[in-house]
Parts: sequence; structure tokens; C-alpha cells
Amino acid sequence: MADLSIKFWGVRGSIPAPGTSTVRFGGNTSCVEVRSGDDLCIFDMGSGLRALGQSFGPKPAKASMFLSHYHWDHIQGLPFFGPAYNPGSTIDIYGPVRDGRDVRNILSGQMVAPYFPVTIDAFRAKLGFHTITGGQTVMVGKLAVRADELHHPNGVLAFRIECDGKSVVYATDTEHGTAADEALVSLARGAEALVYDAMYTEDEYRKGKTGWGHSTWVAGLRLCEQAGCKRLVLFHHEPTRNDEALEALVGEASAHGDRAVVAREGETLTF
Repeated sequence: MADLSIKFWGVRGSIPAPGTSTVRFGGNTSCVEVRSGDDLCIFDMGSGLRALGQSFGPKPAKASMFLSHYHWDHIQGLPFFGPAYNPGSTIDIYGPVRDGRDVRNILSGQMVAPYFPVTIDAFRAKLGFHTITGGQTVMVGKLAVRADELHHPNGVLAFRIECDGKSVVYATDTEHGTAADEALVSLARGAEALVYDAMYTEDEYRKGKTGWGHSTWVAGLRLCEQAGCKRLVLFHHEPTRNDEALEALVGEASAHGDRAVVAREGETLTF
């Protein structure tokens, strides 16, 4: 039985935040790898996708990529994903239809002049583009990936990944306080880990961020407890939040034992 693991290639929200003040937690935007043996799923294509692609070296890649939504911080890494230009690679991309446009049509829109010098046709890998909707399950080898709709401007999907009796949930860019909370509790029921949008503190959320489509770690902890989920992974860090502020958040979260941890770029969690 192979382990189920999560590796974080990008943990930041909204815009990359490189620099000396973010080196410990990372400045790349959302990109998460979930793997069991040779079965690989990639969740979101933020700027962290570039380094993930480099990890293959010259070898071709075989991967399935799932998009939570199409805001730029979640797709901007695709043009720089090296394996997509390797004719030996096989890459399947899953995303929802939004405003009548499918995943290929939407992703093509960021690779056109004057925004980018080459089109999506420059990719040489075997590419498959697939529509995924809430309630649908996709099999990637032994990994079962189930999607559900949560609450975010322009829509967002969360994903539960199951293998050999273990499961993890990826739920970024969602705001608590709506009926979508019930859907997330159901999706995360009994999971080993919930990777959750903890962009704001409770104080920030109350004083001007309500309705912006993001959540807090306190709300995430409450949802995690309701779902009986074993671990909450705080994710999608606010771009101005530096390492010192995130270390302070680690301290606050530690008051809840090892249930809440803060995602760090380059870190792997194994179950």
C-alpha cells in the first residue's frame, strides 16, 4: 500500500510575494501536488507550477491537473510548466465550465498577444482538456478525486482525494458563512487533512474583508472539527503577510495541538 502525500509548491494567495520577508513560508501562488506511488494529481496552476515542472528534469511527465477556478493566481504558472512542452508528456487538465466557456477555452485566453508571446498550441505534450462539475468523481490510477462547489466570486471547486482508505481535501478560495459550509463538511468528513483558505485573520475579516471570497483559520478549524477531519492545513496566505506574522500564526494554531498547521512551500505531508 503506497503512502498518500501532499507537497506544497505554492501557498500564497492573490499574487506572488517573493523576497527576503517570505523565504521561510514561500511566495509562490497556489499549486499543490497529491501523490500515491506513481499516481500524481496537481491542484491549481499558480506560479508554484514552474518549480514543480522543473522537478521532472528532462523526463516526460504523466499527471492529471485539477483547477479550482480560473482567477489568475491559480492559472498563471501554466505557460511556464516545462513538461507541457515535452512531446513525451501526457497531461490531463480538469476544470469547470464558467460563463459558457470550457477549460481549454479559458486557459487559452491567457496565452494570446499581447499578454503572452506564444499560444497554447506551442505545447507539445499530449494534452487532454476535460470538464468537471460538482458531485463528479474522476479516477487517476488508484486516486479517486471528487469535486464539489463552494463559495467564491465566479465559482470555485473543492476536491477530496481518496486512496486505500485515506483521504485529503483541497478547499482554497472559499468564504465561510453560507450553505457551502455544509457541502465542505460533507466533503471533508473523516479526512486526514483539510487544506483550507485561511487568507485572513478574524480581525481582518470583520474589518473590511467580509464578502471578498476568502476565509479565516478559525472558521477553518470549526469546519474541520465539524467534519471530524484530523488536520487543518492553513493555506492561501495573504501576500503581505511576512514570515514573522506567519510564525505568529503557527504559535496561535499550536494552542489547538497538532490539528492546525501552516502550509510551507516545499513541505510534504505524508499519510
